[in-house]
Amino acid sequence: MHSRFELIDLYDLYGELFTKKQQEYFEDYYFSNLSLAEIAENRKVSRNAIHNQIKNTEEKLLYYEENLKLYHRNQKIKQLIQPLDESIRSSIEELL
Repeated sequence: MHSRFELIDLYDLYGELFTKKQQEYFEDYYFSNLSLAEIAENRKVSRNAIHNQIKNTEEKLLYYEENLKLYHRNQKIKQLIQPLDESIRSSIEELL
């Protein structure tokens, strides 16, 4: 099981690859902390449909990271730039 924070970090990198509906469900669940029932009621769909969409999105986030490794590379770069001057490090982190 992957942590909530890890999934949110991955979503920050790969979120634009999802449909508008998948983005809305994921953001309602992870960013707005709505329950599946609340999202289903607000969106006028079944709780099971919301659950399936969120699980599908989570699986795709992990798949994208497994293959593209953007999060892993960003973390590695952050480790490598730690010894650099603060202004240089900040400039590089903005690019990440």
